[in-house]
Amino acid sequence: MVILAPAQKACRDGYAVHYARVPRLFADLDLAHGDGRFARLFRMLVKVDLIVLDDWGPDRLSASQRRDLMEIVEDRHGRGSLLITSQLPLATWHEVIGEPTLGDAILDRIVHNAFRLELDGPSMRKLKAGEATEPTTSPATTTVVDGKPPKGAKK
Repeated sequence: MVILAPAQKACRDGYAVHYARVPRLFADLDLAHGDGRFARLFRMLVKVDLIVLDDWGPDRLSASQRRDLMEIVEDRHGRGSLLITSQLPLATWHEVIGEPTLGDAILDRIVHNAFRLELDGPSMRKLKAGEATEPTTSPATTTVVDGKPPKGAKK
């Protein structure tokens, strides 16, 4: 996955990185609350240099998930990096969080110092599926930087 390249680079440069799909992270946190591992898991999430939260937003957050996310974001603010992947537009993230006050607090800490990369184009899964069914065709890809196609790219 192209979007995870910064996490791979961070690992190669010696930074500690934790990757988690958001639904699984919250399931792990819920379980950790019940079996006494929460403090240890929380410490790890706060201390790691980079957390990758993949697949943000398939479900609305519960009250405990909102509180956990707020604590993680608050304790990491200014200390570590967060890479969030989502298919949802940023404008809908408040709805995912589900509570306006916590939504404002969480997103204020995440969004205002963020670099946003909005990817456009066909899904890589769809492209790979198309390659599997049509091995003789190969779609041309063009990378656009600052709104301009690279030199030599066909229009």
